[in-house]
Amino acid sequence: MSSSVRTVRRATAVRATGLVVGSLFVLAPVGVTPEGCGELSGGRLCVEGPIGGAGTFTTRYDQHPGRPEIAVRLGYQRKDARITAFPGWFGTRTTRQGHAELTGTLDTEPGECVRGVMEDERERLYVTGWRCS
Repeated sequence: MSSSVRTVRRATAVRATGLVVGSLFVLAPVGVTPEGCGELSGGRLCVEGPIGGAGTFTTRYDQHPGRPEIAVRLGYQRKDARITAFPGWFGTRTTRQGHAELTGTLDTEPGECVRGVMEDERERLYVTGWRCS
């Protein structure tokens, strides 16, 4: 086999390997934010719970690594077709190892939406996207 044929085959194999590896990177869900969560400059804020009935809701804040512990006020906000309510609060918690969460019970109606709400020590308000039933 001539050296030019080996070179062509090697180049084809390298390109094919590059395409396979490249397709793995394209298919991997990089940086996907889970439903009910919002990306903040200092971490991720999330709310979870059964919208459209009574149940337990949890608002949690996970800081990016290396951030100092802070006190955060955690809660929720509700809206329906007619009104957006003022935030409701589960309470205040200081992050421990970059994590804080609080839970409460809400009775939500079908067609209603809920989002997570957080207030930091400087009284800046942060919210997630709306989750609707």
